[in-house]
Amino acid sequence: MSDSPLRPSSLISTVYGAFLRGDGGWISIADLITLMSELGVESQAVRSAMSRLKKKGVLEPERRGATGYRLSPAVHPVFDAGDRRIFASLEPADLADGWALAVFSVPESERSHRYQLRTRLTWLGFGNIAPGVWLAPGRLLEDARDMLVRLGLSEYVHLFAAADYAAFSDLPGAVSSWWDFPAIQAQYAAFTAAYAPVAARLAGRGGAPDPADAFRHYVPMLTEWRRLPYLDPGLPAELLPADWNAVGARQVFQQLHEVLAGPGLAHVRSVTGAA
Repeated sequence: MSDSPLRPSSLISTVYGAFLRGDGGWISIADLITLMSELGVESQAVRSAMSRLKKKGVLEPERRGATGYRLSPAVHPVFDAGDRRIFASLEPADLADGWALAVFSVPESERSHRYQLRTRLTWLGFGNIAPGVWLAPGRLLEDARDMLVRLGLSEYVHLFAAADYAAFSDLPGAVSSWWDFPAIQAQYAAFTAAYAPVAARLAGRGGAPDPADAFRHYVPMLTEWRRLPYLDPGLPAELLPADWNAVGARQVFQQLHEVLAGPGLAHVRSVTGAA
């Protein structure tokens, strides 16, 4: 799907989030290098990526008879929020659920916070209505609140729960100017083009896939997918283009997740020796 190879740090984050978190969140460097080699990542690239993730506070070194890393307790809420977004929020929002409105004002002397707010709200799926005014489906309100508190940005923002759009424009038309629909659809189309053939191939074989093959397919697929639910705010169906292609992409993702996640986990456990 990507024009360039997936970053080792992104693949490692997927391995931790999808497989290791439920088994204690720790892995030895040797076992991780073994797993990442199956994804075409060399050992030095693994060590460099682990060092960067440590500096970011994502991982902490811990020796358990061997040198390894565990997930930092501070990032568990981030992964939990990611699970909700990636796996639970697969259907469009209901228009009756209303909106989350974020309004912020940042002094020029602290403009780095302004950039961070724009970046984070965009990453959450908020659309930009006007300078300092951002909108998202109401179900993203709590995620926005948690993110702002976690990053120490809450003092700059007013969050509102809005019930309805009252006037003075055609809402679907306005929404299409607040979010970049063509860019989102291009990402979904690329995902479907890359992984629908994999889903069809696995369905044609029947039975459970080989665990090692499942791992090799699942980690890149989930790494590609997990950013799409953030680009797509999950707007109500009434506000989306008639040719909205997210539905087909989600079906491909769900099919592959159901088929590959279990065997992939079995493979990780076979490498790490986890019960």
